Amino acid sequence: MSLVKASLRGLGAWDDVRANLDEFAVELHGDQQPISDITWNPPVSGTVYGVLLNYQGQYDKFREQFHQPPYKQPPKAPILYIKPANTLTGCNCPIPLPAGEERLEMGAALAVVIGKTATRVKAEHAWDYIEGYTIANDVSIPHESVYRPAIKQKARDGFCPIGPWIVSKDDIVDPGQLNIRVYINGELKQENNTRNMIRSIPTLIEDVTDFMTLNRGDVLLAGVPEGAPLVGKGDHVRIEISRIGALENTIAPEQRGESK
Repeated sequence: MSLVKASLRGLGAWDDVRANLDEFAVELHGDQQPISDITWNPPVSGTVYGVLLNYQGQYDKFREQFHQPPYKQPPKAPILYIKPANTLTGCNCPIPLPAGEERLEMGAALAVVIGKTATRVKAEHAWDYIEGYTIANDVSIPHESVYRPAIKQKARDGFCPIGPWIVSKDDIVDPGQLNIRVYINGELKQENNTRNMIRSIPTLIEDVTDFMTLNRGDVLLAGVPEGAPLVGKGDHVRIEISRIGALENTIAPEQRGESK
């Protein structure tokens, strides 16, 4: 059992709970319960920053486009975007399928939680600025362009499930060697490993903090591997990252109230 940081509905805002990272279960009131039996809040409260094209396979997919207008050259720095606060939702909460859309793209990502203010951090010191790790689903409406900010496709309400908990960095020997698996309705649809990232986590932190400050509680998504699966209404999604845990959500029609 490992001590993890979580936000469970009905308990305190932030709780240290004991979790079985191999069996995806948590100890509550003396009993071990699977994550699927619990409703979770997002375990983070800061800004979530995503990074495009940080897996070699996904980068190779767009290689020819790099030499087309408007840029005519490969990106020299991380391509960043923001998953704003309205996108955050917890494990076992529904992912809304917007009206008029039939499919959503599931973006399995290792999420790095920043532990203290980070400005112009060198890669060799990056570990000092990490609190721990969790899992994120960088949900998107399918789209092609990586040059134009995909706000409408990526920043919808509920489009960033994250959790279920934060695992301390001390419990992860090497975040650059973690298996990532995505199951749709119990069937394995995607598998990759963080060793295929182009920029390692320390390098990402150095490159990003060279021009912007990351604050305590902010989250840096380390990228989404190629082959992100598509899902539709009623599908159940389970993202597993070794030694981190599992993030589960189900796709449901979006419920939007009318303004009064």
